[in-house]
Amino acid sequence: MTIETPEATATADPRDPRRAASVPRRAGVILAGLIILAALAWASLFVGSGDISAARTLEILAAWTRGELPAGERGTAELIILERRLPRTILAILVGAALGVSGTLMQALTRNPLADPGLLGVNAGAYTAVVLGSATMGITIGTAHVWLALGGALITAVVVYGIGTSGRLGGSPVKLVLTGVALGAVLSGLSHGITLAMPEVFDKVRFWSAGSLQGRTFDEVTAVLPFLAVGAVFAVLLPAALNALALGDDAAVALGARPTLTRLLGLAAVTLLCGAATAAAGPLSFIGLIVPHALRMLLGPDHRWLVPMSLLAAPILMLAADELARLAVAAELPTGVVTAFLGAPVLITLTRRKGVREL
Repeated sequence: MTIETPEATATADPRDPRRAASVPRRAGVILAGLIILAALAWASLFVGSGDISAARTLEILAAWTRGELPAGERGTAELIILERRLPRTILAILVGAALGVSGTLMQALTRNPLADPGLLGVNAGAYTAVVLGSATMGITIGTAHVWLALGGALITAVVVYGIGTSGRLGGSPVKLVLTGVALGAVLSGLSHGITLAMPEVFDKVRFWSAGSLQGRTFDEVTAVLPFLAVGAVFAVLLPAALNALALGDDAAVALGARPTLTRLLGLAAVTLLCGAATAAAGPLSFIGLIVPHALRMLLGPDHRWLVPMSLLAAPILMLAADELARLAVAAELPTGVVTAFLGAPVLITLTRRKGVREL
């Protein structure tokens, strides 16, 4: 199902001189992005602890694709490449894409250029569910915690939507965001209270809670992939309706769009994408904030470009942060620490710009 309307897509006429003038620029951005993403993905396979060269990495991957490296016959180098770095690289791409797209959707739905996916309380819900699972069932960080985090994110989103759409002003972007912030604060207080009272729970979740891809395997990739796929499908249905929504609800209705349906699908996409990304890698800040701004400066405000390009640009930032985390110190930093170092100066710059206003 698509909610694209003829009126909303009228600006897609290829004869439009503004669009024609931007085609070379957009093509250049896409080509540069593909090259950078391929280079970072390749580097991710041999960057880190262990002296494994690029040539050796290529040799291992070639043998693996030919079926010459069954699981029981792998040496140390093969285990590092195939069972640690390859799933970690794939997960970095998936998590980055999910956070980038959810950030783009969140800023469009709230018409707030400083909005972040965490405003819906999804991150807090996922974290609280993992903490409660560790405290009551003794669950450690692994595949089981992914399902807990996803469940917590989904339940939180349902509660936020239920409260945020009730009453006289139900469904407004401001009310949804305020509800998400309030519920997120309550859940964060609850989870931090549990970890302070139960140090053994804090020991189980502390590294994941900082945001990290270390130790992830194909089990985590398999667990979150269906949710990421469904969220991405919802996201690609929305760009034309988001363009109409940017003009305000009344104008969107006049153009044939349905603001309530747009917000419902958008919130579902943000919940699935951000919830799955948080479940796999922990709470990661700023990626969903930085990427939409960078793309908006390069490509303009058209969400028909912003949403799909987020799938390309955000993994670049995620892979770069993950590789810097591996190289920064010998013991390896959590990726979330690096994204915070990269994102905080950008956030300060954005808040000081005169151009930061309602979208």
